[in-house]
Amino acid sequence: MKQPIPTSLILGFLGAGKTTAILDLLSHKPENEVWAVLVNEFGEVGIDGALLEHSGAFVREVPGGCMCCVAGLPMQIGLNQLIHKARPDRLLIEPTGLGHPSQILEVLTGEHYRDTLRLGPVLCLVDPRRLEDQRVLDNVQFQDQVAAADILVANKTDLCSSEQLARFDQWAATLEPAKQMVLHTSHGRLQRPWLDGETDHRDVGHAQAHEHHAARAQVAAPSLDSQPWQRVCNQGQGHLSIGWRVHPETLFDEATLLALSMDARFRRFKGVVHTTGGWRSINVADGALSVLSAQPAESSRLELISDQMLIPAAVDQQLRLAVISWQQSPK
Repeated sequence: MKQPIPTSLILGFLGAGKTTAILDLLSHKPENEVWAVLVNEFGEVGIDGALLEHSGAFVREVPGGCMCCVAGLPMQIGLNQLIHKARPDRLLIEPTGLGHPSQILEVLTGEHYRDTLRLGPVLCLVDPRRLEDQRVLDNVQFQDQVAAADILVANKTDLCSSEQLARFDQWAATLEPAKQMVLHTSHGRLQRPWLDGETDHRDVGHAQAHEHHAARAQVAAPSLDSQPWQRVCNQGQGHLSIGWRVHPETLFDEATLLALSMDARFRRFKGVVHTTGGWRSINVADGALSVLSAQPAESSRLELISDQMLIPAAVDQQLRLAVISWQQSPK
């Protein structure tokens, strides 16, 4: 009888560094093991999936909101397909930073997966600098992610002052019940042993905090050859996402695009984009910009998340100003 798959749930609020942490874990994966990643994004276009697709793992996306919505159906479909296809030795699950973990945990530990998955300690990444923002401390999604965590990890410590790290440690020490471990790291580096062990099945306090969405049929996106510029939006949890899928031969001016990405109205901006400097992975969180070389992809994908009232058509026009060469006239 096949042993249950070791499964790790990696939580974190917007910009905490979850995808970077998973990429780092995958870079240290034993060569003889098959790993799989179920990744969920608030937006519709799947940026994290694009970043992970060259990682050597099997990746399945659940875009368009929290994967636990609709009684866990989107999550269960994606999870079942991933397990059947990959037959993994280890499974990593990255929910959206705007998600509520209680129902995800209920699904993973429920009767249907009891003999299939073995849930290890739940990890939650926290950027200690965010503890200075009362809006974050008061956010019920943040509170519930922290409450669900068995292991709390201060990430991005290389960017923190000694006072910010001390505040994180003091705050973590007040949490009840106490965590299995409270750790520090930078650049999303998680140690493999942190994934081992078992979850404490912690109680998540805000059962009614999560705003569930109605069921939506997953409709295949149009071909980029017929519609080379596609814009999609999603709204909930007090946030708006605007995402784009763009034909890969459409070329963006890198400097103009990076200037737009730093718009103060955006809580997050990320993309895998064909630019004048080559294919780029762009990530902006809390005003910090990261630009890395990326593998050519089947499309350019961009997404922003904002907690302000934005007019999608107006932002779309701003993005179009960054284009210097069209695959064909956008519709």
